[in-house]
Amino acid sequence: MNPAAELAIRTRRAAFNRAIAEGDATAIGLTLARDCVMLTGTDSAVIAGRLAQVKVWKREFAAGSRDIYVRTPEAIDISAVEPIAMEHGSWHGTNSSGERTAEGTYAAKWREVAGEWVIEAEVFVTMA
Repeated sequence: MNPAAELAIRTRRAAFNRAIAEGDATAIGLTLARDCVMLTGTDSAVIAGRLAQVKVWKREFAAGSRDIYVRTPEAIDISAVEPIAMEHGSWHGTNSSGERTAEGTYAAKWREVAGEWVIEAEVFVTMA
């Protein structure tokens, strides 16, 4: 158990959620490892690398109408042998009217690099 690491990851996740809500792709990039990978929830698209993910977010934010996605951690398991952690949680998207458009579960692998926790991988599953 490492309460400081868990708090740091929860803080970084909150910043990531805030960046999505505010349309701040640069802030999202600060939370991602250079070689991160995301597997999307519905079509299982693989988005590899920080630059590719930031590009996708910029395109999303430029859309006239877009959903706001929120990831809610339910458990964060910190490794006792390496500076890594696994986050498990639920996510949802809402439109500009506040209606939920999609929701599901996710898992995220984090790594502490130079004193900062960054996301190495995220896998999303759309459940509704």
